[in-house]
Amino acid sequence: MTNLSLEDLAELFDKYDIEELCGVTIEGDIEIKTSEGGGSSGVRLAVGQQVTQAALSLLNLARSVGSPVDSVLQMPAMGMPPLAEAPKPVLLGSLIPAKFSVGKEKWTNQIEEVTIGATSSDGGTRDCVVKIGGEKTLPFYSFEDVVPNPPAVTIDCFDIPIPLAKTVKVHYEDVMNDPGEWAKKIVKEYNADMVTIHLISTDPLINDTSAKEASKAVEEVLQAVKVPVVIGGSGNPQKDPEVLERAAEVAEGERCLIASANLNMDYERIANAAKKYGHAILSWTQLDINSQKTLNRYLFKLGIERSDIIIDPTTAALGYGLDYAFTNMERIRMGGLKGDKDLSFPMSSGTTNAWGAREAWMKSSPIKDDSDWGPREYRGPIYEIVTGLTLALSGGDLFMMMHPGAVAVFKEITQTLFGAIKADPVNLEEWVSWS
Repeated sequence: MTNLSLEDLAELFDKYDIEELCGVTIEGDIEIKTSEGGGSSGVRLAVGQQVTQAALSLLNLARSVGSPVDSVLQMPAMGMPPLAEAPKPVLLGSLIPAKFSVGKEKWTNQIEEVTIGATSSDGGTRDCVVKIGGEKTLPFYSFEDVVPNPPAVTIDCFDIPIPLAKTVKVHYEDVMNDPGEWAKKIVKEYNADMVTIHLISTDPLINDTSAKEASKAVEEVLQAVKVPVVIGGSGNPQKDPEVLERAAEVAEGERCLIASANLNMDYERIANAAKKYGHAILSWTQLDINSQKTLNRYLFKLGIERSDIIIDPTTAALGYGLDYAFTNMERIRMGGLKGDKDLSFPMSSGTTNAWGAREAWMKSSPIKDDSDWGPREYRGPIYEIVTGLTLALSGGDLFMMMHPGAVAVFKEITQTLFGAIKADPVNLEEWVSWS
């Protein structure tokens, strides 16, 4: 048998961080000597529970043999004053007022503002220009600082007909053989801020069209529409430098966006062509913030002005790495606002990458017994909308899109968040009946 004092138990409880004893039986006599409030709170609680249980058992035994226990309990304990009555609860007449506010972040830097397009006063033939960037705060935080420019949308067209998702193709199949008419439809019917012409036929694995021949499609688009134009190649790292160099030459004076300079190709040739003929350059990297900083520094060394650089950190679509894309863009935007001069540029998103997700274009799931995916006429545009909106909230400024319905929804939401469209007041209590 071991003799333990309450102080010994308290030390054991504290030493081994014991809060409660479960399934423990202590046999023998217990002598408790402690000052008021002394000892471990865990020991006091455990002993107090056991003492209370023993007292209740003795009271019940006394009642069973006829002792007037209840009347005795109503008498004050010897030497103790009667218990005071519990205070009555105070009922509040009204709720305590509360106010919601958002703390203003002190950003130290401003994102570069880049102009795309040139009007006659600038030596070009565009009817308007598109400005992106210029932010001093996070996306749509208009209560902190004025956000100067809303997100802009450029819709894709191609120099030859290409395979497209059926949901997209139905909107363009009447103009896919004519890049100029395709561009016209994009602007007049689908309200694009800009047009992107992809010279996809130049790919050696497709038509291997010469740079000189492909540049004719650029001229057609520039004559067909008077909005700013983005010029892209086929993505072939060997062919694109030559193609984009020639395209930059035929578009001289129009201040197009040349897409793009990349570390995996001869970016010097592309960047120098953009500089020589007065265009902006798209600095494209693949989900790597350090590569983005490196490429931007290379462009600085080539003499590219900061006001001529837009960055594209790569868009991974909904369901196919969107989390990588938006976290990368968020880091870039916050880094730029905090003063990182290598990252303080407006960002472009290839939102059409959403159509690479099989859930966006397949009629139904290829997996046997999978749940119903629903009509692809809705699924595809929703994939493009969600991808674009997510990256708009992450700091995107320019969005390359395709489906006219997706463009319309995206523009309405972002214009509303920007403040250009005033939303109708709604009664939040009626949300159940909204359609």
